Amino acid sequence: MIEFTLWDIVRNLLLALRWTVALSAIAFVGGGLVGGLLLTLRLGLGPRTRRVIGWYVQLFQGTPLLMQLFLAYFGLALLGLEVSAWTAAALALTLYTSAYLVEIWRGCVEAVPKGQWEAARSLALSFGEQLRHVILPQAWRLAIAPTVGFLVQVIKGTALASVIGFVELTKAGSMIANASFKPFLVFGCVALLYFALCFPISLFAQHLEGKLHGRPS
Repeated sequence: MIEFTLWDIVRNLLLALRWTVALSAIAFVGGGLVGGLLLTLRLGLGPRTRRVIGWYVQLFQGTPLLMQLFLAYFGLALLGLEVSAWTAAALALTLYTSAYLVEIWRGCVEAVPKGQWEAARSLALSFGEQLRHVILPQAWRLAIAPTVGFLVQVIKGTALASVIGFVELTKAGSMIANASFKPFLVFGCVALLYFALCFPISLFAQHLEGKLHGRPS
């Protein structure tokens, strides 16, 4: 049996942590881009488009992320598309993130007083100009804190990618625990690393919320 020191465990977990960070960043940025596009379509097009996007949101919010990962990994293989665990995890988490972000941002846009829309239309601005110059700057102030806060959920959601073989922090912890026979120590370190990654983001989200709404953070 190989003897694992505490440093061996922490070092290997830190190596795996970079893949958790990378997957989280891809899912968050990709989900933000897709969510922004869906939000624009939902606001600018007709009721049929809004209905389709609503179904998209309900699909990804109403099914477990674990099932979405399975479908991305095994479902694409059934269609003849061989994808790596990395690609499947990035795809599933991006779509999952976009469904939540589009709803967060839609709520923030709807929180902008209707008089602002009317004022923008009275200036003969196009729909795109109304969004860019009047609505989105106000909605963005409301959206920053919940958007940053949702990043914490994305980071924790990457742990489920371990079930399709993607070696991130949780998967690495499981492998090290099996090899070292020290599950409590290993998963204790895993939990501390997740906390060290998520807690500052949570504090930052609270700080932004307090700052933007004039409350002490």
